[in-house]
Amino acid sequence: MLRFELGLADAPRGHALIETYVYDVHGGGSDSLGSLTYMLYGVTDDLTLGLKPSFGFNAVKGAPDSSGIGVGDITVQAQYRLTKFDAARGIPALAISIQETLPTGRYDRLGTRPANGLGSGAYGTMVALYAQHYFWLPNGRILRGRLNISETFPSAATLRDVSVYGTGEGFHGRARPGRSFYLGGSLEYSVTKRWVLGLDATWTHNGATRVSGQGAPDPVTGISPPVRLEYGPSDAFALAPAIEYSWTPNLGVLLAARFIPKGHNVAPSVTPAIAINAVF
Repeated sequence: MLRFELGLADAPRGHALIETYVYDVHGGGSDSLGSLTYMLYGVTDDLTLGLKPSFGFNAVKGAPDSSGIGVGDITVQAQYRLTKFDAARGIPALAISIQETLPTGRYDRLGTRPANGLGSGAYGTMVALYAQHYFWLPNGRILRGRLNISETFPSAATLRDVSVYGTGEGFHGRARPGRSFYLGGSLEYSVTKRWVLGLDATWTHNGATRVSGQGAPDPVTGISPPVRLEYGPSDAFALAPAIEYSWTPNLGVLLAARFIPKGHNVAPSVTPAIAINAVF
């Protein structure tokens, strides 16, 4: 799943921040086209509440594509600022965030179109710590550094028939996704007041996912054989250069690309993306 993490982003009190990403995860013989929108509202100067809806379409080589654009899982979040940036004292801005992913996307009973699967079928609770610091360079430009650390704790998913977990028709059982740890750092250099260059470096570790249940009954005996599947843990490293242009302090566009090399149980992929952000 593609993760564009805003990190320590908040909306001013009484204002809303909306940032929409449109992307294409290209790799492994498929293109996963999607969109992810951050909708954040500043309840107070320190508390920001948000919603992250997602949509997608999978184009698969040698297999049926998605039947149409579908809804993915939706995330709700709350972020609380712990400290404000203080240049004189060298204190970075810190915030803690709690996010809950709701299994709104299709994930099982996919029939002959497994590409319609855009969700996980599991609730997921993520706890994150965000840090941000500004550095004034000798040429008078600003370099912003960010650090994001998070861990996600998913629930089990109840499955029937064909699913995103590789089960077949007639299956019924459960999937238990592994926990996920994310570490990301980024640097943003202000070339001018309107142009910004950025680079993200991230590492994601996903624990093993286990699937257990009963397969389709044997047509002769009527007995449903036990099914056990396991997908081992994975580690993904990524680099994402980006360039951002702001027409005004409240409106901007971002062009980026994420590169993931082949890793431990991870196929290589390239993900170009474009995002529009606005503050109201």
